[in-house]
Amino acid sequence: MKLLSRLAWLSFGAMLAIYGVMVGVTLPRIAAEAGGLLPFDLRPLGYSHEEAVDFVRALSATGRDIYLTIQHRLDIAYPALLSLTLALAIVLTAPRGWGWMRWLVAIVVAVPSAVFDYLENAAVGQMLNTSPSLIRPEVVETVSLWTVLKSATGAAAMVFVLLMLIGWLYRRIAGRGF
Repeated sequence: MKLLSRLAWLSFGAMLAIYGVMVGVTLPRIAAEAGGLLPFDLRPLGYSHEEAVDFVRALSATGRDIYLTIQHRLDIAYPALLSLTLALAIVLTAPRGWGWMRWLVAIVVAVPSAVFDYLENAAVGQMLNTSPSLIRPEVVETVSLWTVLKSATGAAAMVFVLLMLIGWLYRRIAGRGF
């Protein structure tokens, strides 16, 4: 368990570092390059066809380049590290009686958000490489759905991990007779 714990802290640190760069540098720069419009990644409730077209139309060539290169490269590592961090947190905080089931729960809870994030990234890349007038409403509807599902499953996974941590702390405190 010590190795898993170290791996969890390592993935957590790497994930936070990448998240910090995205939230503190690349996403604000992309927004600035789109006249203040939020990038798709920062719209957890999704977006309409009109909003997507407006964003792609407003995004400068520099902003498009940052989104397609730096941001998407960071967003290759981030979902995997987030899922790994959440999965390891579940495994490490699960009751001992769960046995191998803790691994199954970790996968079921932690992986969907990453899958939806990768689907979103690929589809956003396609939209950014399409002339705004050629972006079809059904494409935006699908991409927006990936964004919403990424956000919802990610939030649910984080809440689950928080509850697991509370349970783990309770078991630790109760076991010591506090």
